[in-house]
Amino acid sequence: MINTADYEHKMAAHCETGTVTGMLNHAGMDITEPMVFGISGGIFFAYLETPKLPFPMFVTRSKPGNIRKKIAKRLNVSFKASKHRSFDKAQQTLDTLINQKLPVAIQVDMFYMDYIPAYMRAHFNGHYITVVGKENSSYTVSDCYYPNLAELSVSSLEKAWFAKGDLAPHGLKYYAERIPKEFDLPKAITGGIKEACRNMLKLPIPFLGIKGMRLFAKKVVDWPKLVRDEEHLSHEIMMISAILEERGTGGAGFRFMYATFLQQAAGIINNSKLANLSKQMMEIGDRWRELSLHAARIGKKHDLGTERLKELREMILSRADDEEKFFNQLLKTVK
Repeated sequence: MINTADYEHKMAAHCETGTVTGMLNHAGMDITEPMVFGISGGIFFAYLETPKLPFPMFVTRSKPGNIRKKIAKRLNVSFKASKHRSFDKAQQTLDTLINQKLPVAIQVDMFYMDYIPAYMRAHFNGHYITVVGKENSSYTVSDCYYPNLAELSVSSLEKAWFAKGDLAPHGLKYYAERIPKEFDLPKAITGGIKEACRNMLKLPIPFLGIKGMRLFAKKVVDWPKLVRDEEHLSHEIMMISAILEERGTGGAGFRFMYATFLQQAAGIINNSKLANLSKQMMEIGDRWRELSLHAARIGKKHDLGTERLKELREMILSRADDEEKFFNQLLKTVK
């Protein structure tokens, strides 16, 4: 089995970027988590309100799985990904890869990660961990939200890897099949920035990008019509803060991570304008944090009258104005 000492476990801001970064670092590629996030065009916004969702929600990053796919495209990395219909077959192929000393990333329901304290667990099918070893009836895993390598029982792995519901993993696994010795990092950086700008500014869909932010602002004042009671509304308003700050975003809905990417990119492609834009994005992140603190405060206090929700609306609209200006400047810089 793989010697777990060979895999350098690191904590990270986000599970998917952390998992991809760890795998690339293990294969010899010197790249940071913010760089992986930026090159993949991971920064995003969408306001989602569909019959399939129990309540409207928003996201601040690209679709799960896109980071791996975009990194592969822009850095000429080959990831071998596959899904399985049965746990037995998935486990068999996983064990084969581990015997070859290959770290294998898998998608799981975070709730079944039994090394995490019970009060911190929640059902979320889009969590990524890296399996780096096996001994007897448990696997050794690297989870970037946990400080050390951890042991995960086979039974917990099966439940997590084949969980049902939204974003069901279906036994998804992937590993690095080929890592290039040389790659065009400046070109990859520019490609990632252009994609982020296009997604935030140009998509002709009313719930995506800057348009999605403004739709969110318009809709949030009507949330009282969608809830069961005041307690439910309080929970949903407080979730705004949780999504922005606590769900592996690096702070302010990935805005701080993106600022770090731009700062690193400025040095790589020798562009001082990106360094200035990095500072602007940090300031935007601070303003998102003000919004999240406001949501947490009024939600906790049940101070959820019309005026408070209008204040929240105006804060969201202001963030939309900030980011529309920012991404237009960023697009001009890389053009």
